[in-house]
Amino acid sequence: MAAAPAHAQQKVCAPVGEWTVPGAGPVAAQEILSRAARESVVLLGESHDSADHHRWQLHTVSGLAALRAKIVLGFEMFPRRVQAALDRWVANELTEEEFLAASDWARVWGYDAALYLPLFHFARLNRIPMVALNVERELVRTVGAKGLEAVPRDKREGVTEATPATEPYVEYLFAAYAEHAEKGRTPAQTDPEFLRFVEAQLVWDRAMAQALAEAAAHHPGALVVGLMGGDHIANGHGVPRQLRSLGVSSVASLLPWGPDPDCSKLVRGLAMAVFGFPAAQPVLPRPLLGITIDSVPDGVKILTISAGSIAESTGLKVGDVLVEVAGSIVKAPGDVRAKVRAMAAGTLLPLTVRREDGIVELTARFPAAKK
Repeated sequence: MAAAPAHAQQKVCAPVGEWTVPGAGPVAAQEILSRAARESVVLLGESHDSADHHRWQLHTVSGLAALRAKIVLGFEMFPRRVQAALDRWVANELTEEEFLAASDWARVWGYDAALYLPLFHFARLNRIPMVALNVERELVRTVGAKGLEAVPRDKREGVTEATPATEPYVEYLFAAYAEHAEKGRTPAQTDPEFLRFVEAQLVWDRAMAQALAEAAAHHPGALVVGLMGGDHIANGHGVPRQLRSLGVSSVASLLPWGPDPDCSKLVRGLAMAVFGFPAAQPVLPRPLLGITIDSVPDGVKILTISAGSIAESTGLKVGDVLVEVAGSIVKAPGDVRAKVRAMAAGTLLPLTVRREDGIVELTARFPAAKK
């Protein structure tokens, strides 16, 4: 008898295309959606760059909207200051291009807008209120660098003191922190840098929880659906814990679940339910300059350059400030990423950079596609 294919031999934690209750097993979609629709808040997780996750979110939101007369959508992707742009979009006063510009998408989020636009259009077509859940990245960065006490109360965007992290959440965050520690350095949970890292994460969680709770109060009787990274939701440690401390205990968490053979992660309490996903379809690799960047007042600064990258062969240097890409002024990392994503193999990308000794004109050459 022939051996079963390797993929068939793996234990299936959550069947593809089905809902699974962690610790219990598969459950009908109608039952999960009906249960979730009876709550006050539903949290939908995602990996930000997964097109399948955003398709699933749209299908789930559509199913929930069919069960509740009133629904509100909250998005991690937007800081509070752009709320007026969300309102104008839902009111059909802005085109796509105008909406993305008014919401400062390229600077505050930067992921491909095409991943999210079907959700935004669903809200617009159905006149579903959209709520900005986030705060400025600068606030979170400042807390991570200096601690919350270093931020004056009038600069905290109304974020109140967070409920302390649970020990399992601290352990989870430490694993992420340690993964990015400098080579040769052994981090510890007592490191001041790590304690600030936890504090920054709690500010992020608290900000979104407050915005969700405020949306629920502002729209009585509505189902408030929050869309955000799955790490803010899993095991109830992040946003769900902060919601409970704000008096919102009627919360359903729904997460995507990929083909992960480590079924020990699919434990009771992870979420109300997870939806099984197939392995991601292969996609053509996108062109990369091979740099990490961040905003500065006069452009976008290059923080690191990968060895052997296009950036290195172009002559870019760490510390260079990109001021123009393909003839367009850049003000945020998203501006650079958008131009690079649009590049085809075998083409040239003009760059204008500022260095200590002045302005330098360079041309990045993207190699021809391999045959």
